[in-house]
Amino acid sequence: MIRPEFSRPFRLSALPAAGEEITLEADAAERAALARRFGLIALDRLEARLQLRPDAAGGVAVSGRLSARLTQACVVTLEPVVQRIEEAIAFRILPEGQHPSEDPQAEDEVESEGGMAELGEVVAQHLSLAIDPYPRAEGAVLPEAATDRSGSPFAALLRLRRE
Repeated sequence: MIRPEFSRPFRLSALPAAGEEITLEADAAERAALARRFGLIALDRLEARLQLRPDAAGGVAVSGRLSARLTQACVVTLEPVVQRIEEAIAFRILPEGQHPSEDPQAEDEVESEGGMAELGEVVAQHLSLAIDPYPRAEGAVLPEAATDRSGSPFAALLRLRRE
């Protein structure tokens, strides 16, 4: 098994019956590795505050907040663009041997193995989904040749091909 860049294994049997709150924070080396993985210029901060509670089905309900500060390259100018992420996250850790639901409407589910769940990787995956896929620096606009009056980049390409 490959160890994730941001590894925070959690033993399900260690969870008190009343639940607990934990904070996961990536150190500089972990943030640098995640920045490389996600194609970022920098990942200056990554923290998750999670509330874990046992559920009636033998799993663990997890809810909390993900906070991050990162820098990406603008898709137009390549200038650095800083993004702050503050997002609620929720998922369920399944008891060992139980497989995730195939229902696309079901809440996020995480499998456990050997009585352990990898919380750091779950947080990293939530971060990857929250990152703006097309960051733009303030005031950055696409050159006119890339669009036409209809707003279609394909029409603009067709016009360029004809020229």
